[in-house]
Amino acid sequence: QVQLVESGGGLVQAGGSLKLSCATSGFTFSSYTMDWFRQAPGKEREFVATIMWNDGSTSYADSVKGRFTISRDNAKNTVYLQMNSLKPEDTAVYYCTVRIRGSTSRDWGQGTQVTVSS
Repeated sequence: QVQLVESGGGLVQAGGSLKLSCATSGFTFSSYTMDWFRQAPGKEREFVATIMWNDGSTSYADSVKGRFTISRDNAKNTVYLQMNSLKPEDTAVYYCTVRIRGSTSRDWGQGTQVTVSS
């Protein structure tokens, strides 16, 4: 059974930093691309960042490029999201997610709330 557990969210002032973690189990973590998404109040869930399983390459939404860094530790089955220079518009619930091969849908964690005050 796939499990994704996010942590590290909280309240921070604009310009501050947070590091989110997503601990995983139930699948071979090192063989899967991992993603972070977020959902702000009243908005659709949106892509934030991805890290490939094979070469560790990354890509980001334009809105976070240069401020956020996604990374992974295959020994700990954990994916991270380092968020710097936070802005009020980064306020959202942040989710890690994986699409297991052969599955018709993604698996999601419960999310962690990030609130950035101005």
